[in-house]
Amino acid sequence: MRKPDGKIVLLGDMNVGKTSLLQRYMERRFPDTVSTVGGAFYLKQWRSYNISIWDTAGREQFHGLGSMYCRGAAAVILTYDVNHPQSLVELEDRFLGLTDTANTDCLFAIVGNKVDLLEDGTADSQEKEGLGPGVAGGGSSGSPKVPKQVQPEDAVAFYKKILKYKMLDEKDVPAAEQMCFETSAKTGYNVDLLFETLFDMVVPVILRQRAQGPPQTVDITSYKTPRRTRSGCCA
Repeated sequence: MRKPDGKIVLLGDMNVGKTSLLQRYMERRFPDTVSTVGGAFYLKQWRSYNISIWDTAGREQFHGLGSMYCRGAAAVILTYDVNHPQSLVELEDRFLGLTDTANTDCLFAIVGNKVDLLEDGTADSQEKEGLGPGVAGGGSSGSPKVPKQVQPEDAVAFYKKILKYKMLDEKDVPAAEQMCFETSAKTGYNVDLLFETLFDMVVPVILRQRAQGPPQTVDITSYKTPRRTRSGCCA
């Protein structure tokens, strides 16, 4: 199999629906129950490039694997539940540090999922009217609606925290409005928009890396320990 040209990683707690987002986009369906063990990935051909999309497990026992999956990532999708503020807090407390192994020019998308459960029914109404970009189909859930607990400005504030954490200048990265999304894996609202916006942004990163040549790293697996020599008075 051809080596992927770029990598996108999804991070978030186990109940935010990030696996459902990925399956909605790649398989065009919404699974009833999904639980990722360790990690899983899809390979997506975008234009002439192969981009791997890694879904990491949100459970505590698999938390340490996230740093390994983020290694060399061109983009990271940080997912929270718009109905649970703690899930946004968890992104900063538990998951942001895992991105230290990503590329220095890594892109960050902040995604609030499960808007189909909102009291105002914004996602449902836009889906029915065909106004929501990236809609993959589906219908009204019939689940009890709840008021939105996390506002778009909260996601924007978190995005700016990431820039400070990474010591990035806002002038050198995409604007927060471009990188903060609200989605519904159940109805498909904005799911295509999310992934395809990132794919378009990752392509220039791939081209830039190709122009720079192979990374100047050392493969420690090929390193052999020098043979010890016996010391002596005349050595």
